[in-house]
Amino acid sequence: MIQWIKTLLLSTLMLGSLNSHAAASSDDMVYVGMTTNAGYIELALNRSKAPVTVANFIEYVNDGFYDNTLFHRVVPGFVIQGGGYTPDMVLKANRPAIRNEAKNGLANDRGTIAMARKVEVDSANSQFFINLEDNKRLNHGVRDYGYAVFGKVIKGMDVVDAIAAVPLSGSEPVTPVILESVKVLEAPTMDEAN
Repeated sequence: MIQWIKTLLLSTLMLGSLNSHAAASSDDMVYVGMTTNAGYIELALNRSKAPVTVANFIEYVNDGFYDNTLFHRVVPGFVIQGGGYTPDMVLKANRPAIRNEAKNGLANDRGTIAMARKVEVDSANSQFFINLEDNKRLNHGVRDYGYAVFGKVIKGMDVVDAIAAVPLSGSEPVTPVILESVKVLEAPTMDEAN
């Protein structure tokens, strides 16, 4: 009987620990909806793995910075990139660059979102890209410091693929692909399986 009570108590403690861990894990995710003229994309951003990057991105979202900007660079089989140019291809003014969190263990796999940057390691500000394929060469330590992944597409990968298939002039879409609005969501609009 005493052994049974110990087992029950231990099981209850373990279950409580698992439940509190699950709650903490869900609190670490921030959900963002992107409405484009090509369709809707939803993201889950990982605040625990990339706190600086997610905070920076969300600040731009809350400021309305990404509204009416372009996916200005499309490289089929590689990435679609946006978050810096107006529909007239005017570069928007940015806040200071942030620390590169590429060492966070998140990989540049298909459907992940990462920060674009210049040659300097800590030069990311507003521009981001969505990986169209597993781009291992962009991961930390493969060829250089790497590019910080901070989330993934959970809805609308078909829209991402459609953007990747638009007619191009160089790497610029012939017909502008516009981020009409970007908003923080209280919860995902679907399960995270995509």
